[in-house]
Amino acid sequence: MRTSTLRILVAVSLVAAAGCASTQRPVLYPNAALERAGRAQAERDIDDCMHRAESHGLSPTGNTRVVRRGAEGAAVGAAAGAAGAAVYGGDVGRAAGTGAAAGAAAGAVRGGFEAADPNPTYRSFVQRCLRERGYDVIGWQ
Repeated sequence: MRTSTLRILVAVSLVAAAGCASTQRPVLYPNAALERAGRAQAERDIDDCMHRAESHGLSPTGNTRVVRRGAEGAAVGAAAGAAGAAVYGGDVGRAAGTGAAAGAAAGAVRGGFEAADPNPTYRSFVQRCLRERGYDVIGWQ
């Protein structure tokens, strides 16, 4: 496979993986605070708490996981490709490059699926903010 084709494959995989991540929102238990506030005000409170978390430097998604998993995959793929070429003969550099590209694509896709889950620190911040307002978060979706 040509290097330009591999680069395109990796770029497309990274974009697709990043697109898998969607921002989830907290789900509130219908307690007295929610009944008093009403659904519209509760949604504004959720938005405010999410904005506060972001303004304190927290990211809603684990997008760094996409990059990290891609880098891990590239390292593993490069090592596997080089080892295979060394054992079975062939161009070690080319095999390492091919392995790195395939590994990066696989790692990025894996990271994209993981990144769909809210960042745990971000989620804790938002839940505490909502709890201080009397809401009870029962999950995220």
